[in-house]
Amino acid sequence: MVGRRGEAPLCPADNWQGDCEISSHRFQYPKPSVTHLPWKDNSIMEISQLTAPLVEIAADWLVVPVTEPVEISGKLAVLDTALAGSLARLKELGDLTGKFASTVPLRGVSGLKAARVLLVGLGKAEELTAGRLDRALATATRSISDKKDVKVAFAVPDAAVGAVSSGQIAAAATAAGLTGSVGQDLYRTEKSRFPFASFQLICTSENSAAVATAVSRGRIIGEAVNLARDLVNRPPQEITPVGFATRAATVAAECGLKCEIFDQPRLEKERMKSLLAVSQGSVEPPRMVILEHCGGAPDAPKLALVGKGVTFDSGGLSLKPTDGMLTMKCDMAGAATVLGAMTAIAKLKLPVNVVGYMGLVENMPSGSAFKLGDILTARNGVTIEVLNTDAEGRLVLADVLSYAVDAGASRIIDLATLTGACVVALGEDVAGAFSNDQTWCDAVMNAAKGCGEDAWQLPMWDLYDDLIKGDVGDIKNTGGRWGGAISAAKFLQRFVSGKPWVHLDIAGPAFASSNKPHREGGGTGCFVRTLLAVAEGLKSQE
Repeated sequence: MVGRRGEAPLCPADNWQGDCEISSHRFQYPKPSVTHLPWKDNSIMEISQLTAPLVEIAADWLVVPVTEPVEISGKLAVLDTALAGSLARLKELGDLTGKFASTVPLRGVSGLKAARVLLVGLGKAEELTAGRLDRALATATRSISDKKDVKVAFAVPDAAVGAVSSGQIAAAATAAGLTGSVGQDLYRTEKSRFPFASFQLICTSENSAAVATAVSRGRIIGEAVNLARDLVNRPPQEITPVGFATRAATVAAECGLKCEIFDQPRLEKERMKSLLAVSQGSVEPPRMVILEHCGGAPDAPKLALVGKGVTFDSGGLSLKPTDGMLTMKCDMAGAATVLGAMTAIAKLKLPVNVVGYMGLVENMPSGSAFKLGDILTARNGVTIEVLNTDAEGRLVLADVLSYAVDAGASRIIDLATLTGACVVALGEDVAGAFSNDQTWCDAVMNAAKGCGEDAWQLPMWDLYDDLIKGDVGDIKNTGGRWGGAISAAKFLQRFVSGKPWVHLDIAGPAFASSNKPHREGGGTGCFVRTLLAVAEGLKSQE
């Protein structure tokens, strides 16, 4: 491709071990700008469960969930007696209310083997949902993860709290222990957050088996979310297209996913000219990663998860201002979400067929960059008039969606940090949902709601097609200022060939601009849980 100079080693994946095929034609690439930095797994060192009285639990923190209004009975009454009536006094003073996501720390306690107690409010039992539970428990774990080598014990309720089972609470606590104790300060000398040394789930003999299953599930979900967060938080000189593909191949081998990586010659052979145009201004070569989980019958329907992976977006020749470019390492969050979800699907051994597709490029300005006015021919033959090189994510997704359709996808979900217009419309915490099939969209939206991940469906009326109608080519890559999130979705619709499809624009929630009590700033790992829930419900949807 024009503008590519120099020599470099072949794709490092040539030396990978495991079930990963590199579709390569022995092609020399320019050297990446920096050697890829080592990756360290920040998972909890030890997760276990224990059946024992709470007063006998040795830990730095004993975390005890309570509901509103607080009732000093059962295990809480035993704790109150051991604490010389402290809990009853706190309730009388109005300090212990059980209100949603409230935390009451007791430090330097006596009468227990635990050094400290943290009471976390779940709110009213009848209002508790999976999403509210995740938020409350993440608030709790984040509040106690500011020191090294902390040992945590979590008291699993003996019975369901409202509609949420004790097993669900155990799974949520385990996931919160993983995600709440890991920050974005990967390269700071002085860390502000530290993974726990150990995390124990304290249960009864009656619910021990259910808790064991739940703990395994919680760990898998927490690790999947942290994987997506970690990829988004790492710098763009490390998470290049090749760097992302390297990491994807590593985790695929660990969890038994079939992996194939397309290099540039293979992408050219597949006629992915829209994707390749975006990458041609960068010295970093493009990749497409395909991960396959074959848990269903060979002839069973196949769900395709497609992620936008622009590992850095300068805007190309339509150059972003500095402020707009500062967080553009997060423009591969869609691909990171797909990778995280695929690892969870594989580890849980779901009896469904799911394929993850990640289109990976870097969008940079140079003498070889694609230009305004260029006409691109996408893989499915649609011609695209380029009016803005900063509307590049849809160009990448166009070819990847087309490939997924040709590879036999029955249903499709794509995720992308696609438009600022979606953030203007819905804010930073809500994703936009767009679809050509209401039944399929309802299934995805219900899964998101069940996970506590917020999405709002926007219209896809035919009148929006006029916004992207081309003057020289079939379509334009931008529909202008008005309805920008919808016109971007209408663009993508041209590449799904009528397959049931949902597009999630995660430009707002994928990257948090600041910390909140329940959430670290930076990469959030949003919608990993939703994709997992969709895959788990896939069989019942067929």
